[in-house]
Amino acid sequence: MLEIENLIKRFDQPNGGELTVLDIPSFQIAAGEQVALIGQSGGGKTTLLHLIAGMLTATSGSIRINNLELTRLSEQGRDRFRAGTIGYVFQTFNLLPAFTALENVKLGMTFGSGHVDPSRASDLLDRVGLADRAGYRPSQLSVGQQQRVAIARALAGRPKLLLADEPTANVDPASSETVLDLIMDSCRDEGIALLMVTHSMDVAQRFQRCDKLEDINRAFSPMGAGS
Repeated sequence: MLEIENLIKRFDQPNGGELTVLDIPSFQIAAGEQVALIGQSGGGKTTLLHLIAGMLTATSGSIRINNLELTRLSEQGRDRFRAGTIGYVFQTFNLLPAFTALENVKLGMTFGSGHVDPSRASDLLDRVGLADRAGYRPSQLSVGQQQRVAIARALAGRPKLLLADEPTANVDPASSETVLDLIMDSCRDEGIALLMVTHSMDVAQRFQRCDKLEDINRAFSPMGAGS
């Protein structure tokens, strides 16, 4: 499903130099596998997800998803590929404030094939326990409810790979368990590979496979390099 080889990401610095945030010789995830990647804040976790999703471009190296070399695609090509293949649960949710919960989930479908399935959108809201909040806008929902809408939206396009960026960071401990269960169970039910990055050992221990970013990233430093 996901194969990374010799991936390097550097950022230009104000002093004219470069900062190497990621230097990953090898990292793989199998189809349907669920993996937690644990690392400290500022260690490059979000940067890695953005590279995998095609929102950032690598300095060098290879990112293959479903045997397609992502680094060879144009920006538009990466956007199309992401829309059809990858779901993304953002730490800050990124719901559109002017749209209802149901409309936000439907948008997750239009990013991919462009086909909207109202029945699936409603079913996903029901699955995350928000069938009675379908007409509510994000400002009318609690933080935990917003996160559940974001999960439903990420699943809406039937992705092959779901990326989750610290999805429990902004919710209370009780809601954290609910969020984790929703993500892991939904991915298992639909055969979706899952990569979740977190700084929480409690979250990471829920996964059968947990890797440390510092173990796979040769650019790791105790001070961190990026979010």
